[in-house]
Amino acid sequence: MITRQEREEAIGRACEYLERAGIVLTPKEKAEMEVADFGLGDLKNTGLEIVTYINTERCCAKELILFPHQTCPEHRHPPVGDDPGKEETFRCRWGTVYLYVEGEPTANPACKPPPGSEEHYHVWHEVRLNPGEQYTLMPGIRHWFQAGPEGAIVSEFSTRSRDEADIFSDPRIQRMPEVAD
Repeated sequence: MITRQEREEAIGRACEYLERAGIVLTPKEKAEMEVADFGLGDLKNTGLEIVTYINTERCCAKELILFPHQTCPEHRHPPVGDDPGKEETFRCRWGTVYLYVEGEPTANPACKPPPGSEEHYHVWHEVRLNPGEQYTLMPGIRHWFQAGPEGAIVSEFSTRSRDEADIFSDPRIQRMPEVAD
């Protein structure tokens, strides 16, 4: 859980990152930005700032803003009913993001899981994305990602997003944000 003040500070900082990258948001998009701490109360290390442009039955487009070394925890997008699960493409727009996916583990990964959460990270095949580079994840693939030292902005293009259905490796995770006064 985060406080209203923490949420507002994170939104302000995320807007500064977006401005540096030349990404313009409407006042409504800024006001509706999601600040996800995944229920761990450690936004500095485990968190994500999200602008959702569209999320229909067929497609979704988002900006994912990460502060320096901030991590989106390991998870996967499972089937939901007749839907095979979310397929998503990450395109780095600014900074550097390290994406970890299933596959041959990278010998010397650039990132480490947030302190105290190490046991919940299992996939170690590293994909480094710099501005203009992208990677597509098929449904059901376990993955996590972390910003480099300057932070990162990643555009996500996907099939329908059902964040509430995501399955996280860490049972402590609460996907839907809670904000306290």
